[in-house]
Formats: sequence, structure tokens, C-alpha cells
Amino acid sequence: RRCTDIICCVIFIVVILGYIALGVVAWVHGDPRKVIYPTDSYGQFCGQKNTLNKNKTILFYFNILKCASPVVLINLQCPTTQLCVSKCPDRFATYIDVQASYRYRPDQWNYFRQFCKPGFNNPRKSVAQVLRDEDCPSMIIPSRPFLKRCFPDFSTKNGVLTVANQTTFKDGRGKTRNVTDLREAANGINNVLDARSVGMKIFEDYAISWYWILIGLFIAMMLSLLFLVLLRFTAGVLFWIFIFGVIGIIGYGIWHCYWEYDHLKGIPGSDLTVYDIGFQTDFKVYLQLRQTWLAFMIILCGVEVIIILMLIFLRSRIRIAIALLKEGSRAIGYIMSTLFYPIVTFLLIAICISYWAVTAVFLATSGEPVYKVMANQTLCKYANLTCDPETFNTTNVTKLCPGAQCTFAFYGGESLYHKYIFIFQLANAFVFLWLVNFAIALGQCTLAGAFASYYWAYRKPADIPLWPLFSSFGRAIRYHTGSLAFGALILAIVQLIRVILEYLDHKLKGTQNSFTRFLLCCLKCCFWCLEKFLKFINRNAYIMIAIYGKNFCTSAKEAFFLLMRNVVRVAVLDKVTDFLLFLGKILVAGGVGVLAFFFFTQRIPVFAQEVPMLNYYWVPLLTVIIGSYLVAHGFFSVYAMCVDTLFLCFCEDLERNDGSTAKPYYMSASLHRILGKKKLSPKKA
Repeated sequence: RRCTDIICCVIFIVVILGYIALGVVAWVHGDPRKVIYPTDSYGQFCGQKNTLNKNKTILFYFNILKCASPVVLINLQCPTTQLCVSKCPDRFATYIDVQASYRYRPDQWNYFRQFCKPGFNNPRKSVAQVLRDEDCPSMIIPSRPFLKRCFPDFSTKNGVLTVANQTTFKDGRGKTRNVTDLREAANGINNVLDARSVGMKIFEDYAISWYWILIGLFIAMMLSLLFLVLLRFTAGVLFWIFIFGVIGIIGYGIWHCYWEYDHLKGIPGSDLTVYDIGFQTDFKVYLQLRQTWLAFMIILCGVEVIIILMLIFLRSRIRIAIALLKEGSRAIGYIMSTLFYPIVTFLLIAICISYWAVTAVFLATSGEPVYKVMANQTLCKYANLTCDPETFNTTNVTKLCPGAQCTFAFYGGESLYHKYIFIFQLANAFVFLWLVNFAIALGQCTLAGAFASYYWAYRKPADIPLWPLFSSFGRAIRYHTGSLAFGALILAIVQLIRVILEYLDHKLKGTQNSFTRFLLCCLKCCFWCLEKFLKFINRNAYIMIAIYGKNFCTSAKEAFFLLMRNVVRVAVLDKVTDFLLFLGKILVAGGVGVLAFFFFTQRIPVFAQEVPMLNYYWVPLLTVIIGSYLVAHGFFSVYAMCVDTLFLCFCEDLERNDGSTAKPYYMSASLHRILGKKKLSPKKA
């Protein structure tokens, strides 16, 4: 063997180094605290250490009535002053009342001013000026912290919405308002709180049932192993039972259609045609016509004849497919370590996802605070324009747009780095897709090399290498990193284009241009088909790389033409394999799911005392079912790779060898018997 696709290998290594450099740059400029901590109107973090806000961890809104809903409060900027406070208000109060009682009850002012701008301590300032400059809120209402933000302390009393047991409050502008003015916010907050309550209960269920969930997944793993082992003996039986079951069901359908057709004979109106009665929304009308049942019978007869003819003419290929499935089970039995290789692929993909997510967060939080004019008037021409909070009050904006504020909007910047953050995010996504596809390609090539070493061992298992999986992994890394990266690169480009098309489709969803939507739909469909085709080609190319050690293009070409020369065998093998593996997944997930259902619902008397008390028994039940399916999928993906590898080896064996002493077949005796060719040459002792 020699190194293949060296140029692509060098580019791949350079890209990885550049990806690391991008992560470092993002780490230097980014600050994930911008996502974790709420930010006040001055762009400062609430609760940030070594700042004036270190003990002020909660965000307070001067006038929460200006905020449409909690979604706006959390994700967008509410057009009101936002301040970091140490605790939320616990009483009703207005600036007018506090100012009026300042001389007699200064303690009320001392409490109220902690919700004013830092440094403001002038209760004699006129109410109009205070509200204009937003030095203090016009009112405070009892609130409680949620998501590090102060929300009104809503509750219901006898079906009536209240805040601190009151249904009305003063808005600080001379009006008495009903708390139902906050109903929109109340409903949103209650939904979020309900979701949090459900989330806590689900967490509790996981905390007390994790042990039994692991036991269920272990049972799924053992059942998957057992199913793979039994396929050596039951693959043919399962397949033929299914086929004859389908034939029997279709046969019954033909008989039933004939019975209905004969039963309707002589009934008035049954001899009408579908054309005579036209289109009817009630489908039962068509079932009263003899013509309908005659059509059903003809269709079912056609399907039955096609299935029987396929079985007659494709019987040898079906037998070969079943023999390959059995041979795959035998190969896995000799190389059991391959069943656990998906764990390596999972870890590699988990590392890629983690690095991509962290880099994306740091890139998204790279920037300086950007302030924009937040105006209550929709016609204000300065609305959404950038501003400077230090000089905002000296400009004419407040005069032309009364109530406008210079409020923190988002993080950005005008430097070269900040201008290309979107490009960096795109590069981050592209390299992430490339690395994920490379991890999958490495797993496929490694498994293919291990199973190919089994097939091409003349004396099985004596000639199988000592550590076939580790040897194959070493060969893939040492010689074929470039080829695997090349195949992953092609797939990543197509996937990135699909992501961009999905983004454009989402942005243009509201457009009325039918041609644009049609064009996008066609492009999405074409690239989806292209991705599926490339995955198929790449998978078989990696098998050829593992067998012969050639470069990617040569391996892809040879694999493609080899499959085209055996296209019928490919189709039969794929369908037989897909059916048996799907059946295995359903059996494993369904069997473990039924067992888990009876266990968590205390229907197994022996274990009734061991069942934990759960809020929702469906939480561990669904976890066990989904986890069992994923466990079975992991094991069966190895089996599918094994069968595909053995099939390509089998096709190569048929084309390169003739069973003579000089060119003996490497296939198993069962495959050779199915082919009906001359006997295997005697194997050397």
C-alpha cells in the first residue's frame, strides 16, 4: 500500500489547523457571558464579577407594559430602560406617591430608588422630567425572578387574575389599570412556568429510574447480539415466512374482491361505472360498484403475478442474498470487536459537534455593544438608528421623538473581523460537516477492511489476521486519510448547499412568487437525491479503498461499475438486508418496550415492589424504546456494512477467479453451492 490522495490530505490537515485557529480567534473575541447573563441598557452584564453589578444578578424593566410578551423580553430588546438589580420589587409603588410622601416617609424613597438609575438621588425632581429622562420607573409592582429577569408575580384567585392579591394597580401616570392589561405576558409566563414544572418532574423521573433504563438498554444490546447471531440460522426462514405471508395476504385480497364482485351481482345500481357517478367525497359510494371491486381484483392479481415471477426468476439471487446475510453473521462472530466500533464513531462525532457549538457561540458573541434608538412612536425617523448613550440626551432625538431611549440592542462592530463573522460562521458549519463525514467515512473504511480480511482469508478462521479491526484502522489512518477526506469533502459541499437552500426557503416562505418557490423545491429535491447517491457511491468506494488501497476516484469508479455489472444482485441484496434489519430493530425495540411497559406500570408481580414512584411512567418508557432502537441501529449498521463488504468481495471473487487450482474461489462453501459451479479446489492444510 501507499498513501493516496496526498494533496487532499494536506489540504485537510491545513483546514483542521485553520479550524483550530478560528476557534482560538473566536475564543479571544467572543464572550459567552453575553448569552448566559442578561444585559442592561448600558451593555453591562448583570451579576458580572469585579463590576458594579456583581451583586445585581437580575434584570428589571422600567415599564413592563411596553413589552409584548416574555418571548420579546428574553430574545429581543424591550423598548424601555433595563436595569440590573439585586432583587425584584415586592410591593406596589409609584414615583408620584413616593415623591409626595418623601418628607414624612423617607424609607419608601430609599426602597424605591434602588430601582432607579445608579447615582440618581433627587426625589424633588419633577415627575415629568424624571419620566422623560427615565431616571426612575413610573411604578413598581410585586415581581419574582425568572430566567434572571423580574416578571410580575401573577396568580389566580377564584379564577381571577391577580398580582399580590390585587386586581388593579396605579401606573404612575395618574391612571388606575387592571392587571388583565398584563394578560398576554401572564399567559406566556405561566406556560413557561408550566413547562419548567414538567421539566423538573421529568428530571426527577430520570434521577430515580436511570438504573432501570440502563438495564433496559443492556437487554436491548444482548437481544441485538442474539439476533445477529441467529441470523446465521434464521435469515432464510424469516425472509421466506414474510414473502409467503405477503403472497397469502394478497391471495386473500383477490378472493375477497371476487366475493364482493359476485355478491353485488343483480343489485340495482351496482353495474354503473365510475365515470357515470363522477367524483364523490364519500368513498363508500364507490364500494357499491362492481367495477370498483373488479379493478381492485385486477390490480392485486397483477401484483401477485409480479411477486411470483420475481421469486421464480430471482430465486438464485435471493438465495445468494440470504447466504451473504448468513455469512455476515458468521464474520461478525469471528470479529466481535467490530460491534463496538460505532462507539468510536459516536465519540468522534460528539467531539465535532461540541467544538462546532462552542465556536459558534463564541463567534456569535464576538462584538462590542451596539446601541439603537428605541422609540414608542412608529413614525420616528430615528427609530432603530445607532446612537451613543453618553451623548444621547444632548441630541434632538428626544425632542423630535418624545420617550425615545438609546438602548442596548446587540453585539457587533465595524472592524474587519466583525464584518466577516457571518463568513466565519459559514466556514465553521462547512468544516463541521466535513469532519463529521470524515468520521463516518473512517468508520466505514475501518469496518470494511476488517470484514474484507475475513472474506479474503483462504482458510477461515485460521488465515484471519490477529487484530483485523485495529489493523484496518491503522491502514485507513496511515494510507488513506486523503481519500477519506476527499469523499467527505464532496459530501460536505452538497450538504452545505442543502443547508443554504433550506435557509433561503425559510426566508422566502412568505413570498408570493410561485416560480421562486417551485425552483427552490426542485433544487432541494435534486440535491437531496444527489446526497443520497453520493452516500451510496462513497460507501462502496471506501470498501474498495479498504480492499485494494487505491485512491478515491479510482475506487469509486471501480465500485460503481462493479455494482452496475451486478445491479440485480445489488437490488435484491439491499431489499432483503433492509427488510431483515428493519425487522430486527422493530423486534428489539418493541420487545424491550413491551417489557419496560409492563415493568413501569407494575404489571409484573415479581418486580412490583422494585418499581420506582414516577410522575410520568412514559418518560423512562420512551427513553428505553428510543434508546433500544438506537442501540439496535448501532449494531445493525455494523452488520449492514459487513454484508455490503462481503457482497463487493463476492462480486470481485467471481470476476477474478474461476475456482481452479490457480485461481481458487475465496467464497464460503455455501455460496459456492448456490452458484452451482465446479467444486472448490482443495484448500491447503
